[in-house]
Amino acid sequence: MTFDREITIETANGRLSGSLCVPFHSPAIVLFAHGTGSSRNSPRNQFVAQQLQKVGLSTLMLDLLTSQEETVDELNGHKRFDIELLSLRVSQAIEWLGIDASTHDLPIGLFGASTGSAAAMVAAAKNTKVKAVVSRGGRVDLATDFLPMVEAPTLLIVGQNDQPVLNLNTLAIELLKCPKQLKIIPDASHLFEEPGALDQVAAQASIWFCKYLAPGLPLQEELEPELEAVQSNLPT
Repeated sequence: MTFDREITIETANGRLSGSLCVPFHSPAIVLFAHGTGSSRNSPRNQFVAQQLQKVGLSTLMLDLLTSQEETVDELNGHKRFDIELLSLRVSQAIEWLGIDASTHDLPIGLFGASTGSAAAMVAAAKNTKVKAVVSRGGRVDLATDFLPMVEAPTLLIVGQNDQPVLNLNTLAIELLKCPKQLKIIPDASHLFEEPGALDQVAAQASIWFCKYLAPGLPLQEELEPELEAVQSNLPT
């Protein structure tokens, strides 16, 4: 049983639209930071979110640009690389989660993709409410100055065949001082379109978030069988 609703977050420049899903007795929530021209309707992030929901985690899929900003970005592509703006929006969403009645007491994790990963890193560096971060094919190099300040355990997931981003993540992980891991998905490209690649991303994200967001909470014992089932299906 889940509680789903569409939400809006007011900003100085307009409204941000989001889709909130809160499973019954959920122990934590993951906020998705999309990037590079994507939105809360990204099929890849939607897939990951659905897998997180299956193990009991709540999700907030949020558009980091207003509808007007998205229109402008489609023409010039500038807003998707405005990490200062995107990270501010992530921080505003974190504040909103701390106020909303259905999420105010839930530990918060961030899932970033592409330039959204940089926004997630900056927000995590500035906000101790963030307890875990996962990046998928992330341009975390765009948040280089903030990486040493991130305290939340961070998982970087990159495709083996996404060589430019893999190189950037290999350098970036050395700057992180928090608990960290670089997971390379075999034979996967930047968009993880290969058979089974996105399943591995979702499984790794589920494991990471359950480990750092759910331990000690009442539902942990109920989540462990689901978590073990996901982990057992990962290639060795």
